[in-house]
Amino acid sequence: MLAGAIALAAVAGLAACGEEGSSGDPGDGGQIELTIGTFTEFGYEDLLTQYQDLHPNITITHHKTGEGGAYHQQLLTKLAANSGLEDVVAIEEAHLPDVIDKPQLFNDLADIGPADAKPDRWLDWKYQSGVAKDGTWIGYGTDIGPLAMCYRKDLLEAAGLPADPESVKPLFESWDSYFAAGDTYVEKTGKAWFDSTSQIFNAMQNQLETGYIDKDDKLAIESNPDIKENWDQVTEAGNNGQTAKLVAFSPEWNTGFKQGAFATKTCPSWMLGVVKEQAGAANAGKWAVTDAFPGGGGNWGGSFLAVPKQSQHPKEAAELAAWLTAPEQQIKAFQKTGNFPSQVEALSSPELLNTTNDYFGDVKVGELFAAQAQKVGQAQYKGPGDGKIQENATKTALQAVEQGKSPEDGWDQAVEAAKRIVG
Repeated sequence: MLAGAIALAAVAGLAACGEEGSSGDPGDGGQIELTIGTFTEFGYEDLLTQYQDLHPNITITHHKTGEGGAYHQQLLTKLAANSGLEDVVAIEEAHLPDVIDKPQLFNDLADIGPADAKPDRWLDWKYQSGVAKDGTWIGYGTDIGPLAMCYRKDLLEAAGLPADPESVKPLFESWDSYFAAGDTYVEKTGKAWFDSTSQIFNAMQNQLETGYIDKDDKLAIESNPDIKENWDQVTEAGNNGQTAKLVAFSPEWNTGFKQGAFATKTCPSWMLGVVKEQAGAANAGKWAVTDAFPGGGGNWGGSFLAVPKQSQHPKEAAELAAWLTAPEQQIKAFQKTGNFPSQVEALSSPELLNTTNDYFGDVKVGELFAAQAQKVGQAQYKGPGDGKIQENATKTALQAVEQGKSPEDGWDQAVEAAKRIVG
């Protein structure tokens, strides 16, 4: 759930005060107290303990919020108040547009970061995503979500479709072939091909060069014909019976994995853990993952670590953020939580490449997603309000179409909602 819009312009020219960010004076030889704020699971608990062991003069307090929407709402509120933020803050990709146009509120990591934290440590598109228009490097990249396709082997076989990870690839070569296979599957089984039109549409949208906002920060939902083309294609597939009409992460969606309510699932790397947890032990061996993905690939998800101007210890905070996002630590976080690394060196590590997932068979998921990450050519530009449009305009309109509204009326609903969000 995305945070609501927060007005930040009033604090644009204020100097950092950092009343609640941290304490301690590095100049007096005493202890430095740093704080870091994250949400859901970053896999940092053991790493932060290790960092304190390596730096006896630093004490770290970790503020962890379970739900991302609430976390980012607090982040925006504290940015607006110019007070109360941690020394290091995590920012999720979908919420980055709400802060990337406010670079004056963040330290430039190019100026304060350690010398070894160079841009070329990261995949270029991940690095570029964390840079504001004025060149301020706001966030060190943490994880990414390269896209692959998960599917139920047994369900495809029952429909007479190929099911092993190699022979299935032609089905997932393009969106045209994917939806054509979906029509065949529905005709043969009478069951849904995918979970929801909004999940498919989001993957398609993430493959475009720009999102709902163009590079001039103007609303692009009507001016970019690719968005409407994706809309028409996915709503047609849905009206042909391909959608299970399930709201992602709802109890019904969770149950759908167990009941075989859909045969395919767009799978960023972090989705493997979701599939395993929700489908459960009873479906072990039925799910597979292949590196074929319509349109070649894409990214869905990932976060950044930033150092607000409020921090009293920006240099030490940047050093902590750089260490947490270094290849060695990214691999450890991946092993603990499945968050896929964004560092180039990590993506070539045998430790990562040889990682397998027993639930999905013997396929090397580390190698598979590392290859998928390399297919993402450039960072998609997501201007202010982009994430809110996805959550509160297109998603809700697509759900309305699934419940009987015509695709054209649904499109009008999405456009009008997007206009209200952008203002």
